[in-house]
Amino acid sequence: MAFTPSINRLIEQFARLPGIGEKTAARLAFFILRTDRSYAQALAEAIVMVKDGTRLCSVCFGFTEKDPCSICANPEREREAICVVEGPADLVAIERAGRFRGRYHVLHGTIAPLDGVGPEQLKIRPLVDSLRERHVSEVLVATNPTAQGEATALYLAKIIKPLGIRVTRIAHGIPMGGEVEYADSVTLGKAIDGRQEM
Repeated sequence: MAFTPSINRLIEQFARLPGIGEKTAARLAFFILRTDRSYAQALAEAIVMVKDGTRLCSVCFGFTEKDPCSICANPEREREAICVVEGPADLVAIERAGRFRGRYHVLHGTIAPLDGVGPEQLKIRPLVDSLRERHVSEVLVATNPTAQGEATALYLAKIIKPLGIRVTRIAHGIPMGGEVEYADSVTLGKAIDGRQEM
């Protein structure tokens, strides 16, 4: 049975979201149909508001509604340490952990030559420029442990170390609550390489 054109259009739009297939998109569309009009209106307004009101922080390139963002504007944050992340969601995850008290820099991707993404397409030049202007003693590279994340981390270390700034990398290994016998060999190898004195 064919859906109405408006339902098809809504399903098509939901299916464009990452991780949403056609069946899930149809479920979401039917959920919207079953809810009050006020919910559909609030959802539509929230989507438009986030598109209209969100921009990049001129300092860290994270998402913000006020420039600079609340982290960059906070005088209590450590100015000597910068954590470099791939995307805004990574910044939020590290903030949620509550262990890093410095500032951030969001690259908006990783170096991926096969996809045509080089250092020029990322926010690397602004990072280097800000490191030259500010008194930074450490750059913590928190890119993902993927081939692209590792390549980006190595590239960053290569261009930052000559500035006389310490470059560190987030540790990789067995997660808390994980078991050694179930860890894959790459993860276990990283855990052994990154061992620390007790």
